[in-house]
Amino acid sequence: MRSLFQHCPACGRAGFAAGEGPALSCVGCDFHYYLNPAVAVGAVIRDGRGRILLIRRAKDPGRGKLALPGGFVDRFETAEAALRRELREEIGLEVVAARFLISHPNLYLYRGVPYAVLDLYFQVTVASLDVTVDGVEVHSHELCDPASITADALAFAAHHVAITAALADPGRVGGG
Repeated sequence: MRSLFQHCPACGRAGFAAGEGPALSCVGCDFHYYLNPAVAVGAVIRDGRGRILLIRRAKDPGRGKLALPGGFVDRFETAEAALRRELREEIGLEVVAARFLISHPNLYLYRGVPYAVLDLYFQVTVASLDVTVDGVEVHSHELCDPASITADALAFAAHHVAITAALADPGRVGGG
């Protein structure tokens, strides 16, 4: 990450050194830039037959691959509010209930820059499964038999971890 940051945001001097833990330290003013993760949410939504709702991504990273619906948490937004917003924006679904499932670190490569992300996954019940894709971030959607979902088919390896956790979770939350 040092190669991506050429100048200190505090004093403008060139050069960072490895800091304590996940930080970069300015060689001039000792400013510490912490490489904390961004936060994202993902939804595991199942229909009455146990199939999982996946989207097909319209943009990179992972353009054309399958993914759980969700997205990044905005500043000053709760994870639950982000989950409701993302599902409404991307696929037109309204959350009835959401229960935290698992968290998992993820690497999101955007325009050649790797972003550390902490994904927060929820088991979600929606009012209905009448999906309306936004066409910008989401190309299409599929209801998939969990046994047919492979890690290679997914845009992010962390999504496979969440799906596996959801299948092992006896507190199943279903679709509308």
